[in-house]
Amino acid sequence: MALFARRAVAPLEYTRKTWMRLWVLGVMAFLYAPLLVLMAFSFNDSKRNVVWKGFTLKYYVKALANDSLVEALVNSLTIALLATVISVVLGALAGLMLWRFRFPLKGTVEGVMALPIIVPEICMGVAMLIFFAKVQWPTGLPWPLNLSAITIAHITFCFPFVAMVVRSRMASFNREQEEAAKDLGASEWQTFRDILLPHMRPSLVAGALLAFTLSLDDFVITFFTSGPDTVTFPIKVYSMVRFSVTPEVNAASTILIILTVALTAVALKLQGVKAFAEAH
Repeated sequence: MALFARRAVAPLEYTRKTWMRLWVLGVMAFLYAPLLVLMAFSFNDSKRNVVWKGFTLKYYVKALANDSLVEALVNSLTIALLATVISVVLGALAGLMLWRFRFPLKGTVEGVMALPIIVPEICMGVAMLIFFAKVQWPTGLPWPLNLSAITIAHITFCFPFVAMVVRSRMASFNREQEEAAKDLGASEWQTFRDILLPHMRPSLVAGALLAFTLSLDDFVITFFTSGPDTVTFPIKVYSMVRFSVTPEVNAASTILIILTVALTAVALKLQGVKAFAEAH
């Protein structure tokens, strides 16, 4: 019977099999082929954007010369950056709270915090619209639907993602390290800075990238919380696509894709350099 026993296959050995390589290539093509087509047709010298007519950069020039499109992109980047910074702070504190402390109705608090992740975006958008319509300034005027409203709405659905990532990371933390630091005379702040924060750093980077991406490309919630004078990039692109998908839209989308990938690569590179420096 031992002669017919199947040899255990290591996980990495599957990558050497032809069928696995074909499967991976098929999945990658399914995921990224639409983006590659969009980026390729942003250089298409044709207004109809259906048949390739030739290579050109004029639509990039046209997109960058479009003041309303550039303004929308700047608005989206500003909102995404503010939402990311605040979401990382709130998410890190919430993740630490859920990991460290035991308190009554902790399960309920976790469930409520996860609601923005579970609830459909259309419901969140309507809820935010009603909320800002009911909230009033001391002057009696309702909260204006501008960048501040969009930023608050984005923070509301972004920081739970950061909290979940941080809490999952802290589940692997060895509490004896924290106890040893305190036994050696470290204060609460020193323990957090030198022991907890280095362990949390990968989750903070991952949560920041997740929050930035979610905020940058959000459409539904932004649509309900933006006023007529505040336009973000997804809403602007949607208004342009309603008439036709032009190379100008493709060029603007390509710029956003390259910008997002570049920021992600820089963040991961800095994280890797810092980890290497700490290890040596």
